[in-house]
Amino acid sequence: MQVQDVPLNKSRRQGAARTAEMPWRRYAWGRIKKSKYYYAMFAIPFLYFVLFSYVPMSGILIAFKNYNVFDGIAGSPWVGLKHFRAFLSDPYFFTLIRNTMLIGLYQIVFAFPAPIILALLLNELRHTAFKRLVQTVSYLPHFLSTVVVCGIIVNFASYDGLINQFLGFLGLEPIHFLMLPEWFRTIYISSEIWQGIGWGSIIFLAALTGIDSQLYEAATIDGANRWRQMFHVTLPGIMPTIIIMLLFSIGAIMAVSFEKVLLLSNGSNFATSDIISTYVYRRGLVSSDFSYATAVGLFNSVIALVFLTIGNYLSRRASETSLW
Repeated sequence: MQVQDVPLNKSRRQGAARTAEMPWRRYAWGRIKKSKYYYAMFAIPFLYFVLFSYVPMSGILIAFKNYNVFDGIAGSPWVGLKHFRAFLSDPYFFTLIRNTMLIGLYQIVFAFPAPIILALLLNELRHTAFKRLVQTVSYLPHFLSTVVVCGIIVNFASYDGLINQFLGFLGLEPIHFLMLPEWFRTIYISSEIWQGIGWGSIIFLAALTGIDSQLYEAATIDGANRWRQMFHVTLPGIMPTIIIMLLFSIGAIMAVSFEKVLLLSNGSNFATSDIISTYVYRRGLVSSDFSYATAVGLFNSVIALVFLTIGNYLSRRASETSLW
């Protein structure tokens, strides 16, 4: 009897397991069918990131090989960290790092607070029509392509452009803005603020709507004016959103806009306009040194990851808000 009970009990356990799994499967499939349109909407960005962000990651193997187009990635010989050592020993290394990090740092110092300030100012407006007009006007530059924005900058900042005409009206001498290296970062950061201040304020305006109106009523009863309400109610209410966006900005400190820098740079301002991404473009696409360019790009990504990790760690230690 015992010999016969073993397979019988085993079959019963398997049957019970199948019976327990079937309702869960039906439930999961029912949920998917019920939310099929949401899953369809999610599929498009999911496929986008898979195809253009994760699949190309296999190409980082080129950084560790002496890549040859005819031999392919698999047939190219391994060289280890040769290209990384070559980049670190390059005399131009510190210039690229300095230019890239300074522009990224200036973006955090000057461009990051601009949408927050605009959102706070718009939140204080009580005239709805004027508020919508300001929002619409500030959003428009975001929808201009980088080529158009750079064309506007070149026309305005040229020797006989609108800015120099205004300086001449004031009795000042014209300035070769795009020819002077010391003016490049100012022009770049100013254009970033102008182009992104309206669009960036949308997130903070949305965060402002989540603040309980009773907090403002209590602050008014306690005698707090609008200025004190902004510092003691509004800013603390959107602080988690500010920290999250700041962490994203820290992670992108090395991801300076390649297109804008390439279009605004020239031989005269090259000392401050040449960054890692433009250097990768010249070595990889212009000079066809694919392995070296991939190594430099991977190095740039690793540095950005280090900055993001440090920023997230400090945020988690100083507050309860972090990315992970």
